[in-house]
Amino acid sequence: MQQYQGWADERFGAVADVFAANFAEFPELGAAVTVFAGGRKVVELWGGTADERTGRAWTQDTVVPVFSCAKGPVSISAHLLAEQGRLDLDAPVARYWPEFARGGKEAVTTRMVLGHRAGIPALDAVLSFEEVAAWDPVIRAVEAQQPLWEPGTTYEYHGHVLGFAVGEVIRRITGLTPGAFLRKEIAEPLGLPVFIGLPESELPRLARLVEAEGRRPMPGPEHLLTRIVTMNGALVFPGLDVPHGWNDPALHAIELPGAGAVASATGLAGLYVAAATGLDGAARLLSHDTVTDAVREVSSGAGFLGFDMGARWGSGLLLDSPAFRPLLGARSFGNDGAGGQFAFGDDEFGVGFGYVANRMIGHGDARANRLIEAVRACLD
Repeated sequence: MQQYQGWADERFGAVADVFAANFAEFPELGAAVTVFAGGRKVVELWGGTADERTGRAWTQDTVVPVFSCAKGPVSISAHLLAEQGRLDLDAPVARYWPEFARGGKEAVTTRMVLGHRAGIPALDAVLSFEEVAAWDPVIRAVEAQQPLWEPGTTYEYHGHVLGFAVGEVIRRITGLTPGAFLRKEIAEPLGLPVFIGLPESELPRLARLVEAEGRRPMPGPEHLLTRIVTMNGALVFPGLDVPHGWNDPALHAIELPGAGAVASATGLAGLYVAAATGLDGAARLLSHDTVTDAVREVSSGAGFLGFDMGARWGSGLLLDSPAFRPLLGARSFGNDGAGGQFAFGDDEFGVGFGYVANRMIGHGDARANRLIEAVRACLD
């Protein structure tokens, strides 16, 4: 029985086959995938259940929390400001945000933050959810934070801090917080359902997350990885059906630019194809030279915690990582989110790709990889 609705160009029929197979071979609940290629949309598929409690079906305009996929729009925004000559990624952050230059961060550049090399993957400050929601208390904590290592010498995933630090640079330059900048300068002009700070009017089409069985628990609260992911306990993870958890509208309403985006598959795919090639005949957001700069490897290998998952990072963007997330080639750039969400673009192949789902299986699980492999085969 067909599990999905939508369409795929004949050339991309294999993507539809894999999308259907994901429902049969994984505990998929609701999901969607969109692909742009050659300047137009070639795949738009959706299916399953958006809210398991009510049985509400996934529809073409369903949006879902996409966690760290938020780093994609924030990074694209920073590269757009660089292209406009308003931001030098290799200048000290303090050029734009003087108060940042405290505690040994005087030489930290925006590129170091984007490449997870700034030495501030987590904050010492213990903040409440209300303080995180208020923005400024987090910014004061970033200003006071001392790096855990000499900036630039190694790296570790700057989960939430990347969003706040780069987001404050965006705010200092433009006067807009990163979510407001995204909506005003990119998402609204292009008609893309991508949000950092979800309007209340969007709640009726929000999918509800569920947790797949067997996901590994987080380490203890003092472990650096847990501190990175939860902002020292201000946020819970996965923490779906608890106050301020990832199914709570109060969390989606705030700007959490490192890991708090809400989007549809079409919104994410549209954002990346807009950056890489242009959307619907419009000029591309990022020039060839800007993308070349963005996809230059900044970090890879074992980081500060000694893990090496095989990820390769450019400036705020995940690169083609055969051992972790195989993409299309050297000019692919994207970001993934907890539970399996993924989106990327590639200006060599002219592709924008977005996959979202509401059953959280695991970081880097195979559902999106299988769809990307199908896209690659169709292009070949």
